[in-house]
Parts: sequence; C-alpha cells; structure tokens
Amino acid sequence: MAFELETYKRAVQPVRIDDVDFDGFRERPLTAEALRTLHYMADVEMHTVCYLRDLLVTPSHQNPRITTFLTMWSYEEYWHGEVIDRILAVHGEDHGPARARTVRRAQGVANVVSPISQCLAAAAIGEDFIATHMSWGAINEWSTHAAYARLTERENHPVLTTVLRRIMRQETRHVAFYTSEARTRLARSARARRLTRWALRTRWRPVGSTVMPRSETRFLLGYLFGDENGRGVVGDLDHRIDRLPGLEGLGLVSRAVGRFGPRPGELAEPT
Repeated sequence: MAFELETYKRAVQPVRIDDVDFDGFRERPLTAEALRTLHYMADVEMHTVCYLRDLLVTPSHQNPRITTFLTMWSYEEYWHGEVIDRILAVHGEDHGPARARTVRRAQGVANVVSPISQCLAAAAIGEDFIATHMSWGAINEWSTHAAYARLTERENHPVLTTVLRRIMRQETRHVAFYTSEARTRLARSARARRLTRWALRTRWRPVGSTVMPRSETRFLLGYLFGDENGRGVVGDLDHRIDRLPGLEGLGLVSRAVGRFGPRPGELAEPT
C-alpha cells in the first residue's frame, strides 16, 4: 500500500514534551553509558540537514513527492535532536549549536567534497538512484528505531522511555515512507536492484559512523547490540532487509556490527 503523504504532512510536528517532567532526570540521572549513547544520537539527528544537503543534488530533488517527504523528515529529525539535547542539558552535558558546529567542522574537507561526489555519482546513475536512496533510508530508519528501542530497554528509565517512544512513533512514519518507495522502485527495475545491492554491500555503514569517531560507533554498537537481546535485534534488521526486492542475503547489519563493534559476547567498551 502506498504511503499516504497528505496524511503525514498534516501530522508533522515537533515531539510533544510539554507534559514531560524533565526534573525526573535530576531525581534519577541516566547512566554514563546512556548519556554517551544520547550524545551520539543527538549529534546524528542534528546532522540530518547535512545529509539532506547531499541528497538535494541528486535525482531525488526532481521528484516532488520525495522532496515533500524530505522536508517534513528533516523538520522532525531536527526536533528529535532538540529533545535529546534537552535531556543532555539537564545532566549538565555538552549540547546545542556549539556542539553541532564542532561535529560539522570535524568533517573537514569531506564535508565540502561529499555533495559534489554524490551529485556526480547520482547523475551518472539517473532515476534508479532514487531506489538506492530509498532503500538506504529504510535501513537507516530501521536501525535508528531499533537503537532507540534498545536504549529504552537497557536504561529502563520512565521519563526517557516516554520521550524516546514519542520519537520512535515519528521514526515509524519515516520507515513507512522509505520502505514503501524502496519496494516499489526495486520491484520495477532490475537495474535498480543491481545498483542498490552493490551500493549497500560496498558503501553502507552504520548510522552516524561516517560522522562520529570510530570509538563512539564501536561503543554504541557494543552497548546496544552486544548482548543476546541486541544480537536478536541485529538479526531481525537483516531479515527486514532481506524482504526488500533483490536485497536478500546481504547480512548487512550483522557484517557492520562485526566490523565496527565488539565480537559476539564481548562486553561493551567501559566508560
């Protein structure tokens, strides 16, 4: 079933927090591991506008349906970062525009070259690039949703759970759009399936790993997915990817966790 974009447009809004008692974090602070994870998540959410910049120089920008969604998606992702920053602020942690500026500047020349190289590669591929973009987005949104779910489970903090579940509800809509578009575009083009499979197998990395230091990606993967429950989630993510046309058997997330994270059974890196 096609994603109802008009319905989504009317539902877009910042994450509701007017009824959230953030003083609950003062009474019961989050663990150091959770705060380190939230730093990673906030930095990635605040970097969404940079990902959007790179996508708007590809064939995706020529499709009004895609650009409408991306506008709403970027808006909601911005507010996800703001809400997580609010949690970090209560704990006296580094947050806000100054931190976002530091993360962006740390990208160096790659931050300048990225939209140029993506523009050239996407132009060479043409319309089938959109299938790759949508598949990539679906996998990233699945992974992000799973990460938020695992953090609520690991921390078991009532206020954090309330906030993250509200973020996850919005992420669920993002997943629905990306997967709907990906399935449709992959199903109708053998070339799109070949290109997407190649791009994911050779280029895909865990969400945020191209922005954050490798040590932080390693920590996050170990903390959220390094135990038995986490490994089950990783397997489920791979099964979801398998169900997209032409993408079966990639083992994408399992291989990424093996490459960036601790080996199965290894404890998360201490803080």
